Amino acid sequence: MPELPEVEVTRMGIAPHVEGRTIERMVVRQPQLRWRIEPALIKHLKNAQIMQTARRGKYLALFCACADGVRGVLLIHLGMSGSLRVVQNNIAPQKHDHVDWVFATHTLRYHDPRRFGAVLWHDLADGDWQAHPRLRGLGIEPFDARFDGAYIYQVTRSIKQAIKVSLLSGKWVVGVGNIYASEVLFLCGIHPEKPACALTRAECRKLAQHIPALLKSAIERGGSTLKDFVNSDGNTGYFQMNFNVYDRADQPCVRCKTPITRIVQAQRATYFCAQCQK
Repeated sequence: MPELPEVEVTRMGIAPHVEGRTIERMVVRQPQLRWRIEPALIKHLKNAQIMQTARRGKYLALFCACADGVRGVLLIHLGMSGSLRVVQNNIAPQKHDHVDWVFATHTLRYHDPRRFGAVLWHDLADGDWQAHPRLRGLGIEPFDARFDGAYIYQVTRSIKQAIKVSLLSGKWVVGVGNIYASEVLFLCGIHPEKPACALTRAECRKLAQHIPALLKSAIERGGSTLKDFVNSDGNTGYFQMNFNVYDRADQPCVRCKTPITRIVQAQRATYFCAQCQK
């Protein structure tokens, strides 16, 4: 599924095509995503101008100035298999192309085979957009200046979950999905089954260093991809060429040549080196 780097790459990809542009119309071919798209949103966004784009966790945020004077934020989550593409207006929709935002010269098209994504709306008259019910429980951003070793040490003291599972929860830091959790724990030399509350201060400092560095590197390389992710131009990311452990079960560790181990945690595959991550 698209993780934080893929979402950020998508945001950067669509931004030049939507910021400062006016939505002529919104077309919904399949309203039933993870949560049903509000029918009123089609009328609401007619002739709305997109002022800027942002990201919170794995949610894309499009700040809109509507024709009726309302200002709000369009929240888009790519779910397990979603993607956004910028296409010409004469390109016919294909199977699983569920939503279009049509501009004068091009269309922003939402594609989602599994329909686990979401298209939501937050009226800024209701307060800060990050207080939306789907956002307010999210942890700190990994690029936030407050995200350091001391913060990680403090928030993990009461967490008995395995550190890999805790990273996936998004409750104290967002964006460290399944791929990057395995990778960052390898870089830090931390066993994925170690309880979060047992992390040492030194290990917390390593996590604070490697998490943002790894995610930044993935963003710079265009995001990771399994089979579902494409960026706004329809091209795949290629960070997967740099994997140290993820999806490398039984292959030799890049450091010590020990075969990489695969286990399942919280119904997700975890990869690690039993020698380097004791």
